[in-house]
Amino acid sequence: MSRRGWILLVAVGVIWGVPYLLIKIAVTDVTPVMVVFVRTALGALLLLPFALRGGGLRVLRGHWPAVLGFAVLEIVLPWILLSNAERTLSSSTTGLLVATVPIAAVILGRLVGDRRPVALVRWVGLLVGLGGVALLLGPGAAGGDPWAVAQVLLAALGYAAAPIIADRALRDVPAIPLTATCLGITALAYAPVVLVTGPHEWPPVDAVLALVGLGALCTALAFVLFFRLIVEVGAARSTLVAYLNPVVAVALGALVLDEAITITVLAATALILVGSAAASRRPRSVAPTADDVATADEVRVTPT
Repeated sequence: MSRRGWILLVAVGVIWGVPYLLIKIAVTDVTPVMVVFVRTALGALLLLPFALRGGGLRVLRGHWPAVLGFAVLEIVLPWILLSNAERTLSSSTTGLLVATVPIAAVILGRLVGDRRPVALVRWVGLLVGLGGVALLLGPGAAGGDPWAVAQVLLAALGYAAAPIIADRALRDVPAIPLTATCLGITALAYAPVVLVTGPHEWPPVDAVLALVGLGALCTALAFVLFFRLIVEVGAARSTLVAYLNPVVAVALGALVLDEAITITVLAATALILVGSAAASRRPRSVAPTADDVATADEVRVTPT
């Protein structure tokens, strides 16, 4: 991998590890609905020029049911669940739980009819990763709020389910117009809730900066950099960012928010990362799929 590829990989991995910290800061003074609305509205506006250059809404013709389903499972529901959960969960715990997406994908794939053989290492990885989740569910490890943990796991399930829709119905839709549209749909969905629950007081500076960071840095800029990463290193290698995110989330939680890094957190981090890597491993004998050779405009991503 080239030097440019490594720089892009680290940059995207770090940027997509930051949202958990920023969400934690924002929900201290802003409602979860407002967090999602501002993030998606700002992200959609900033991606709009790139989306128009990529064909705009024209490329979505005939795909609207799938686009709506994808938006709901990828952004509309997961982002409100994560924002609400972080009102009680630490940012590091949230980031670790979201890292279970590859594990959820294996389980969901079997449920929706994927009958391809699953190697033993993937089943072992599944069990190891679930062991890490079990550690986070131990007494006191999740802040005494099992519903918050359930919300994050539901968000991870949505992240695992959305690519199934993309794979079956959105393969020929360019990624940037699709992402900008899904962000716009989410903003429009939550706008009425923001209006009904108003008036809202202007939040303090740290919350405002967190919201701007979520929309501009962790959404708009992150997607642009991710698409460049795919062009530089290929779709398969670009997925390595998924294993950097939780490490960044844990480190930032400790450095910025003074969240404790306990033996339990370290053990859970190791188990979830190793388990997720093993659960998502593909046999070397399997020929590359369309996803492995896709261009930047053809690859689906999981925003955090």
